[in-house]
Amino acid sequence: MTGNILAVDDEEGILRIIKRALEKDGCQVDTVSDPLLLKNRFLGKYDLILLDVMMPGVDGFSLCRRIRGEVDCPILFLTARTGEEDIMTGLGLGGDDYIRKPFGIGELRSRVQAHIRRERRRKTHAVLAGEMRFYLGEKRAVYRETELPFTKSEYEICEYLALHRGQVFSREQIYEHVFGYDGESDSSAITEHIKNIRAKCRAAGCEPVETVWGTGYRWKS
Repeated sequence: MTGNILAVDDEEGILRIIKRALEKDGCQVDTVSDPLLLKNRFLGKYDLILLDVMMPGVDGFSLCRRIRGEVDCPILFLTARTGEEDIMTGLGLGGDDYIRKPFGIGELRSRVQAHIRRERRRKTHAVLAGEMRFYLGEKRAVYRETELPFTKSEYEICEYLALHRGQVFSREQIYEHVFGYDGESDSSAITEHIKNIRAKCRAAGCEPVETVWGTGYRWKS
């Protein structure tokens, strides 16, 4: 089970344990011992966030309240405070689960894996491709915190490439997917659409669409 994990805890020893344990499952684990440094991070890239509740400066509950508007991934609390009131507070702030300290490595790995599996089953509403998030139902694309002003056709092209990132598609294949066999134009229109997509992406600070000369286009993996 792979995934990008962020672990926030003021105890360096616990962070090392978490990192070693979850990397055995193929996860990429970033660790932060000072929660105040999170304001410098792009949080949308993470599949799951682990937050210690009792930290100096800012506690995990306050941190969850602050970042919940930036992320829709599961947030799990690491806590020695297991009273019902504390648990209800954490879940009410947008947390998804909690793991009691001290915890076993097996429990940590299984709980994290379960949440990542569950979250991926729900990815019918939003998909992350690199640092760009596609809101499938709303047909919106957001790079970091900037919404890309794509037309409907531009969005459909980007979504198609992003959902199959790394694969190369010819202009004809892209055209047939977006406009169907009964489209009123031809595949040369894709070239112009790609040009407009690139201009809008560059203005936002990204260049995700790559030309494979003589073949077509792909979303950088």
